[in-house]
Amino acid sequence: MTNVKERRKNVYELVQERLDFIFREFDNIYISFSGGKDSGVLFNLCIDYIRRHNLHRSIGVFYMDYEIQYRMTVDYVERTFKNNCDFIEIYHVCVPFRVTTCTSMYQNYWRPWDENKKTMWVRPMPSNALTADDFPFYDSRMWDYDFQTEFSRWIHSRKKAVRTCCLVGLRTQESYNRWRSIYRGVKEKYKDCEWSTRVDEGIYNFYPLYDWKTTDIWVANGKFRWDYNRLYDLYYQAGVSLDRQRVASPFISEAMESLSLYRAIDPDMWGRMIGRVNGVNFSGLYGNTHAMGRQKILLPAGYTWKSFMEFLLSTLPERTRQRYLGKLATSIRFWREKGGVLGEEVIRKLKERHVTIQVGGNTNYRTVKKPVRMEYLDDIDIAEFKEIPTYKRMCICILRNDHACKYMGFSLTKEETDRKRKALEYYGKAFKERNS
Repeated sequence: MTNVKERRKNVYELVQERLDFIFREFDNIYISFSGGKDSGVLFNLCIDYIRRHNLHRSIGVFYMDYEIQYRMTVDYVERTFKNNCDFIEIYHVCVPFRVTTCTSMYQNYWRPWDENKKTMWVRPMPSNALTADDFPFYDSRMWDYDFQTEFSRWIHSRKKAVRTCCLVGLRTQESYNRWRSIYRGVKEKYKDCEWSTRVDEGIYNFYPLYDWKTTDIWVANGKFRWDYNRLYDLYYQAGVSLDRQRVASPFISEAMESLSLYRAIDPDMWGRMIGRVNGVNFSGLYGNTHAMGRQKILLPAGYTWKSFMEFLLSTLPERTRQRYLGKLATSIRFWREKGGVLGEEVIRKLKERHVTIQVGGNTNYRTVKKPVRMEYLDDIDIAEFKEIPTYKRMCICILRNDHACKYMGFSLTKEETDRKRKALEYYGKAFKERNS
């Protein structure tokens, strides 16, 4: 008898299986909703699933309102909440946590809904919003990503849940950092489920759209006639490519190239935001030019990239300069002592250019790439330039006001990680004592 090869399942069929699994396993489920295309599709998938299976349960919707958003995004969020109120519990959060900004060399963060700047808010706070007073764990030193983690603990305790699932519309196609969130293999999973991450005891993040492509998102919206953020239509008409159409905080590094679109798409909002956050107007004008590390970066005559980096550092405020120098020292030490993982093709190119390197055999990451130890270079002319430690790469971070040096692949340093861990332990303990 001839074996018939089993038909390969498409991403929609796979996500239905994942939702089956999640709704069976977890008594408390909520979606991290941003008003963007990915979280919008994930939201609609969940609502459709509940309707089709006639489930007598609701799900939470966690929306972090960053104050400064396109009017179309605000409208879409309000529309989504109103049209699905029978199936959802809304957590509309308006809290002045710290949010990264790359518009200024003086500030590495700003605060939405800052009470001290209430007269400068770009729009009134929504009447149904949850504020800092609603969250006993809130602390003014918190970053937005810290708040997300603590919110998951708060809602888990509030619901007296056995297991809590936070659904996140993360797709690995979007960026290398998102790919690492799924595949780097250093975090605990739920029942060895590859597309999950443990947050705390009984609390997990799940990424059911992790293998979807951008085209899958738009095919789903079209096929099922789902509502979506109409801002994407204007992005498309403005010539913004599909893979760069994002609804995020407008001041992060990834948004600098399209920040100026606010002037054309939402001029009223633009007029308010330039007085709200330092450096917005300059970034809107030059965010897509070599003046802020975009397009082709030009080296001034008479400089090496190292000496140009030293010049750029000399123009910065002392606190900002020391932050960059700390990142640079950490990176130099990392490449000398541990080494970054590089592919065979990149290693070959380095050897061809007579770069002194030491290639190791094993790495803790789940990858076929090999750890390579080397000294910092001034520059290197290869397509994989971004992967190699160079002073030019550091210059790009400074020009972009990339205070965290994400362009160089930085995540939190050990010191920052320890500080974050201690803060979470302290406030977690205080929260438990308060509710005991």
